[in-house]
Amino acid sequence: MTDALNERSLIERFFKDCGARRSDVALGVGDDAALIDVPPGMQLVAKTDTLVSGVHFLPHFPAASIGHRALAVNLSDVAAMGAEPAWALLALTLPKVDAAWLAEFAAGLGALARKHNVALVGGDTTGGPLCITVQVLGYAPRPPVMLRSGGKPGDVLFVSGTPGDAGAGLAVEQGQLPNATSAAANYLRQRFLFPTPRVELGQRLRDFASACIDVSDGLLGDATKLADASGCGVVIEHEKLPISPHLTSTVGDTRAREIALTGGDDYELCFAVSPSNVEKLQRALPPAQWGYSPIGVLRAERGGAVTRNGTVMHFSHSGFDHFAR
Repeated sequence: MTDALNERSLIERFFKDCGARRSDVALGVGDDAALIDVPPGMQLVAKTDTLVSGVHFLPHFPAASIGHRALAVNLSDVAAMGAEPAWALLALTLPKVDAAWLAEFAAGLGALARKHNVALVGGDTTGGPLCITVQVLGYAPRPPVMLRSGGKPGDVLFVSGTPGDAGAGLAVEQGQLPNATSAAANYLRQRFLFPTPRVELGQRLRDFASACIDVSDGLLGDATKLADASGCGVVIEHEKLPISPHLTSTVGDTRAREIALTGGDDYELCFAVSPSNVEKLQRALPPAQWGYSPIGVLRAERGGAVTRNGTVMHFSHSGFDHFAR
């Protein structure tokens, strides 16, 4: 730790060149505000998320993971809109100035930013309890083509990846799954610490999906949010849930599917596709290559339901809520 770093030198040392270099950034980190050029004919897409120590991560988590996740959670929401992320702002509240921690944090955030060609263009630093707020700005064609609200009864519901891995990874990180093999524990832990936002998939889905949502608070709860916004209900088929072998080997098939439905922090995409577009989607974006699976259907009857071999199952979990008792 060093206290020699003031706010200006902290920003200069760790964040001035954190992220991609973009020609559309007329003025970036270092002035009172950033100047950016939005491509003509595009709509600006903006998303902000906050990670609080003790709520979204524990203080002992790797700083690189915290930086990665702070950006990834925002990229995932931008991906759900089918947008291209371009610029980010960072507000960082620190209990102390720890140069080693900051270097690792900036490396984690910067690596993901460069991977998705996102420039860090500004933000703020202050002292206080550890808290990270990131805003991602991007753009999408007019009119918006992929919202939560575009689904129709009969649309097929898909999800990317293997939900539940991150929830189990958090349990591994907290020492709650001691029987996991080292390979499974490492895989699940990485899925929590370094989630993969499906940015390219989101952009490709613009031509096929009627509605989309980022899966961050639990698949069942988020799928129901999509259905509600579309004026529909949703049925998820228990046996169709894509489950990773590492999750199954750790907790068994039944518990793995429950975690897939109710666990959080996956940052996958759940999207609806009209039956007339399903074959086009699968031909243009082969599921094996792009990593998505059909899991159910939107219906006229409101609410969310899970069926197993045609029988309705009962789940009380409706998604993570920060303010729920």
